[in-house]
Amino acid sequence: MTTSPQPPPAIQPSPNQNHLLAALPPEDFKRLLPSLELVFLPLGEMIYEPGRHMHHAYFPTTSIVSLHYVTESGASAETAGVGNEGLVGVTIFMGGDTTSSSAVVQTAGHAYRLEAPVLKQEFNLAGFMQGLLLRYTQALMTQMSQSAACNRHHSVEQRLCRWLLLTLDRCVSNELVMTQELVASMLGVRREGITEAAGNLQRAGYISSRRGHISVVNRLGLETASCECYAVVKKEMGRLLADVKHGRDA
Repeated sequence: MTTSPQPPPAIQPSPNQNHLLAALPPEDFKRLLPSLELVFLPLGEMIYEPGRHMHHAYFPTTSIVSLHYVTESGASAETAGVGNEGLVGVTIFMGGDTTSSSAVVQTAGHAYRLEAPVLKQEFNLAGFMQGLLLRYTQALMTQMSQSAACNRHHSVEQRLCRWLLLTLDRCVSNELVMTQELVASMLGVRREGITEAAGNLQRAGYISSRRGHISVVNRLGLETASCECYAVVKKEMGRLLADVKHGRDA
C-alpha cells in the first residue's frame, strides 16, 4: 500500500481513539505500542485486494474502511464497514492470510497499522486481546449477515438510512464527504436509485445533500425511516463490546 501526504489533523492522533486499542489493559497496550504505526488512509485507497497476502492489520481512528465483494463483471456491494470501533484484517488471526473481499477507504483519515506477525503473536498469547478480537469478529459477522438480509429484503431508501446511520456512528460530525456514486457502489444499486432515495429523505427533512456532501439534520427521522437492520447491528455490537469504551482514558 502506498502512503499519501497527510493533511494536518484536526485532533492530535492517538491509539486510544480506536475503541479496541483503548480497551486493552495497560500492560497489553504497552507491549503493543512500539509496533503501532500511524498512517493516513486517503479516500479510495485499496488496502486489501482479493487473494493477496495480508501484511498488516489496521485499527482506524478517524478513517472508515469499507469491506466489499466485487464480482467478475465489476459490480460491487459492501458487506461491512469498519471505523474506530474495530479493525480491518480479522482474517490474519482467524487462520488465513488472504480474503476473497476487498478493503477500500470510504472516509479518509488516520489509522494505526500493525504488522501481521505481531497481531498473530499477541492473539496467540490467549490473553485479554484474544477474547476481545473474537467478540469483535462475532459483531462483524452480525453486520455482514444483516447486510446480506437487508440488501435482499428492504428498499433502497431503508438501506440508505441504515448505511448513513452506521457511517454516522463512526464520524465526528454530521456531515459525510461522499458522492452518490460512491454510496451506490457501497449498496450495490444504480446511482439513480440513490438519487431518488436521497431526494425523498431530503424532502422529509432528514438529510441535506449537495455535490460530494451529505449532512444529517434529523437523525431520529433517519432511524424511523430505516429498517430494523440498523438497530440489530447496533444492539449486537453493544452487547458483545459493552466494556470496550470503558478502557484507558485517551
